[in-house]
Amino acid sequence: MRVDSPIGRLELTADAEHILSLTIERDGHLPFETEPERLSPLLERARDQLGEYFAGTRREFDLPVRYATGTPFQHSVWDRLAALRFGEVTSYGELGREIGKPGSGRAVGGAVGANPLPLLVGCHRVLAANRRITGYSAGEGVPTKVWLLTHEGIPHAV
Repeated sequence: MRVDSPIGRLELTADAEHILSLTIERDGHLPFETEPERLSPLLERARDQLGEYFAGTRREFDLPVRYATGTPFQHSVWDRLAALRFGEVTSYGELGREIGKPGSGRAVGGAVGANPLPLLVGCHRVLAANRRITGYSAGEGVPTKVWLLTHEGIPHAV
């Protein structure tokens, strides 16, 4: 399913029970844009919740997700990201400490960048220790992250 949003088109994939991926358009393209959409009640629910998030009326997603890819380390990072709430922020180093891997900031950064469910699993809520944006792998990169942080009222520096 494809959905318009203030940060570009979004593309969601799902199986019968879980959202499996969310991609934010990059350079006008999405991974499955040439394939026909196949709607489902779960994807329609996701579309509605994303619309509410962008409208500012939803702060928490209530959708079943499943990581179809990733290592156990990446899953631990993504699980911690999923626990961050609207407007909350963490750093790469703090995230490493929280998952029991202090000193793994670079590996944490790689896992954050590989998140298959941005927005639903809030990887945009991770900043450097000095609150600077060091990058963003979804959408158009840093401008997309700036929009999301501003939308959630999270102070940041570029």
